[in-house]
Amino acid sequence: MQDPWFKPLVWMDYRVAVLFTVIMPLILLIWAFAQKSEAIQRLLIIYWRVASLLAIALYLMIDAIPIGFGANLIARILIPISLWFWADINEEIDDLPQRELKLAITSWRWGITVYSLLGALLEIPFLSCSISSKQAVLENPFCRVWLDVPWSYKQIFHANTGEAFLGFLGIVGLIIYFASLSYFVLFRLGKQGRSAIEQ
Repeated sequence: MQDPWFKPLVWMDYRVAVLFTVIMPLILLIWAFAQKSEAIQRLLIIYWRVASLLAIALYLMIDAIPIGFGANLIARILIPISLWFWADINEEIDDLPQRELKLAITSWRWGITVYSLLGALLEIPFLSCSISSKQAVLENPFCRVWLDVPWSYKQIFHANTGEAFLGFLGIVGLIIYFASLSYFVLFRLGKQGRSAIEQ
């Protein structure tokens, strides 16, 4: 089976994702706690809740569950929304003094927004993988190339755990995630509006 020409781009995308979606927000969160910046803390806690869908997609893709492709795309759309939606947080961050933390959080917000939206656009052609069967995903090099990194992750962190069990954890996580998101959209959003602090 010949690897698609874009395989190096897929690996690069995962590496950039680790930088933008894990390492940088973790550093910023620790920094925000050290500086006692509540607005940035709240923003990053909201970010981690939303971005957990990326981890769920990773576990789904370890077991080659096709819906993992769709979950990954949805995560890339929801992340920028979660970073810019909150009017009160935006105002508080705008009012912060011009220091390194404010520059860092602003730069990261713009960087991950551009990365996520470009990634979402580039993933649209692969949506066909999300409605294929598991066997079709495994046999089609166009889809299968996206599984190489999740399988490498499994070898590092879950070498003695079966793919089916990790996929099951992904499904459970997806159900909980979308139940929480539905509750927020249907019940809390109307009361809370664009305020990150629950009324």
